Amino acid sequence: MAKTNPFQFMQQVRAETAKVTWPTRREVLVTTVMVFIMAALTAVFFFFVDFLIRSGLVGLLGIFN
Repeated sequence: MAKTNPFQFMQQVRAETAKVTWPTRREVLVTTVMVFIMAALTAVFFFFVDFLIRSGLVGLLGIFN
């Protein structure tokens, strides 16, 4: 692989960056909101799973007391 000088490297970086399709502000906002919604739903789901497991264990251990 041939080495390139820093000037050529920066030209190549700028050329590759120009090929990137950047998201619009609206797309970023929508995906950010979706991430927060999914994180909240996941947190609620695991809260209820944890609650059910904890209740089951407390009930099971209460039998043996």
